[in-house]
Amino acid sequence: MSNTFGNIFRLTTFGESHGEAVGGIIDGCPAGIEIDEAFVQQELERRRPGQSKITTPRNEKDKVQFLSGVFEGRTTGTPLAFAVFNENQHSSDYDNLRNLFRPSHADYAYQMKYGIRDHRGGGRSSARETLSRVVGGAIAKLALKQIGVEIQAYTSQVGSLKLSGTYKDYDLTKTEYNIVRCPDLQLATQMEELIMQVKKDGDTIGGVVSCVIRNTPAGLGEPAFGKLHAKLAQAMMSINAAKGFDYGLGFDFAEKRGSEVNDEFFNDNGTIHTRTNNSGGIQGGISNGEDIYFRVAFKPVATILTPQNTVDINGEETTFQAKGRHDPCVVSRAVPVVEAMAAITVLDAYLQQKAHKL
Repeated sequence: MSNTFGNIFRLTTFGESHGEAVGGIIDGCPAGIEIDEAFVQQELERRRPGQSKITTPRNEKDKVQFLSGVFEGRTTGTPLAFAVFNENQHSSDYDNLRNLFRPSHADYAYQMKYGIRDHRGGGRSSARETLSRVVGGAIAKLALKQIGVEIQAYTSQVGSLKLSGTYKDYDLTKTEYNIVRCPDLQLATQMEELIMQVKKDGDTIGGVVSCVIRNTPAGLGEPAFGKLHAKLAQAMMSINAAKGFDYGLGFDFAEKRGSEVNDEFFNDNGTIHTRTNNSGGIQGGISNGEDIYFRVAFKPVATILTPQNTVDINGEETTFQAKGRHDPCVVSRAVPVVEAMAAITVLDAYLQQKAHKL
């Protein structure tokens, strides 16, 4: 179950960074969804390594192959299987890690859990697994398009450089105009320069991806343990390197009074809305029809190119220096992954809600 996400629209992923392939099986996908393969491939291109000078130079084509569940360009309602075959592995770059535990990686934890681990690129713990999520999210986006739901993520912070406003203050269509995926083009240039300096130093840096979901129907989410914001948090925190999640005003609520942040209702020509949206589109764990917006904080990539202290599999203290091709900052490639997991979560909640009413 730890490799499956969702209740009705269920994505199970498989594969390792240096294995034969990475892929997934989607069960519970509604029948009749038109599969725009060019769109799915475009989503993978946004996540693909080697796409710019601020990402890992590993050059994978990441061409998806659908193996089942699609007939004459539409989903059949049966399990939809897909795979992306790995092509550009440099497994020898990891030979020095066979008997070492890298600081802040999953090496030691995997060894303790399973008694065995794939040291090549982290194996199953590699962020390459997220390409399966992007394919699943692309299918979910195509389904959500039929009910008008739109999802847009963007880079809102790299290191100490951050956007000063909310998603409403920027033209989010400009997100793809730069390699950092920040809608403020001037700040994006500064972010790019910072990432390049960090890369030159052999170091890494963290950041924040923000996301907005528009036109979500009211009523999605379950009242107790299936709250919509809890499912979104689960989805986002399952992404590699994700370390924090908040929605609406999030942690800023802690310093406010109720009189400052309560979202008052009003009747807008027969449609009920809130005058403010501090709740982030979710109240009582259920969507209220307003924009859902949230943030995901990502840590600096754990692989740095400077010497570090560690221990080997025998517990002996030693040092090592990482080799290979790695991202100096993960946020630009995390943007499509955040969108994908948001799409899967919302579609699953929508399908659950349909089951509540005849």
